[in-house]
Amino acid sequence: MAAEVKIGLIGALDMLKFKNMAKVREKAIQAAPALEITADYEINNKAKALHPDYQELVVDKVIDHEGAGAKTFIMRSKDGGPVAYFRAGQYLSLKLKIGESAVSRPYSISSSPKDALNGVVSVTVRSNPDGFAAGYMLDEFKEGDEVLSSGPQGNFYYEELRDPKNIMALAGGSGITPFLSMAQAIAEGTEDFDLTIIFGSRTRDQILFRKELDWITLKCNKVHVVHVLSDEEAEGFEHGFITADIIKKYAKEPYSVFVCGPEAMYKFLNGELDKLGLPKKNIRCEMLGVTKKIADAEGFPAEAKGKEFDLKVRQGTREYDLKACAEEPILVAIERAGIVAPSRCRSGECGWCRSKVLSGTYFAPAENENRRWADIKWDYIHPCATFPASDMVIEIPAEYTPK
Repeated sequence: MAAEVKIGLIGALDMLKFKNMAKVREKAIQAAPALEITADYEINNKAKALHPDYQELVVDKVIDHEGAGAKTFIMRSKDGGPVAYFRAGQYLSLKLKIGESAVSRPYSISSSPKDALNGVVSVTVRSNPDGFAAGYMLDEFKEGDEVLSSGPQGNFYYEELRDPKNIMALAGGSGITPFLSMAQAIAEGTEDFDLTIIFGSRTRDQILFRKELDWITLKCNKVHVVHVLSDEEAEGFEHGFITADIIKKYAKEPYSVFVCGPEAMYKFLNGELDKLGLPKKNIRCEMLGVTKKIADAEGFPAEAKGKEFDLKVRQGTREYDLKACAEEPILVAIERAGIVAPSRCRSGECGWCRSKVLSGTYFAPAENENRRWADIKWDYIHPCATFPASDMVIEIPAEYTPK
């Protein structure tokens, strides 16, 4: 039996008013002048300062780490104001124009978050025989050069809701940079956790930031550094590689493990980390990058090895025809052609370069497969970590850059 509902005069008027609301709103919109919105909202300004699309920076100082084969580029904001604040462990993606190529490269921030408030941020680049961008920066970057950078990116930082107070940081080579930032943040009181860095280097002379780390450990009892030398035996240093036994020797229970280093280090540590028996949430790895020997990866189509394919790239109303090698990421071919394409992590993680495959086949290595289920089903890829296996047609998003 239907219930009887009595509606009074006021209720009826309210319902009528609600019914006509869309018409009233549309009438007001049409009557308003078509002028640019000039309102300035403080919350929008703060959001833009914390999460800028891009930062225009200037190289303020270059520090040469002789013996370690690296340089630190200290950069200031072009307008003299603060740079975007970041969490210790995050990275910047730098946009570079090298010849005809428009490339981007992610570099962990090596400076303290506190420096950002003074308009300073630093990245450290180490020489790499196969490093196209690294070689350019080490040879060409000088004081006064302007650099276009993303805002802070990545999730490689201490999170008290997830991590215990003790962090075991496993570093190799230039992989020390995010941990140097963490160490500085702890010493300055920006972060509050106990950090033990196990740092793998070849020899004592090649230890990057050794003086800086020594100074921080003397100043702060929450930061500890253990050096592991692979090519030299010396008193006070561990020898060999970073193993589960070395980690257990210096670990304070309970703890999380953070890893940052070269590809070979990640592959070696895969088995060692399994021996620790830690929950998966307690193991954090910085961006892996894409393997250099993709043809040896499991599942790589043998028939594509050594081949070059036609790649048609659509970006808005523009269309480009270029060549792409089966053993290089699609993004590399796009950038080599001078196309300004969106990218950040170059590891298949952030999704910034997400693009639509219109035709063709491709290979995505398992270690870089971070696409959503729907993206896999509907042929969306991350070009930074996807390799062509045939002629292809793809549609990529446009990239915003300051005018």
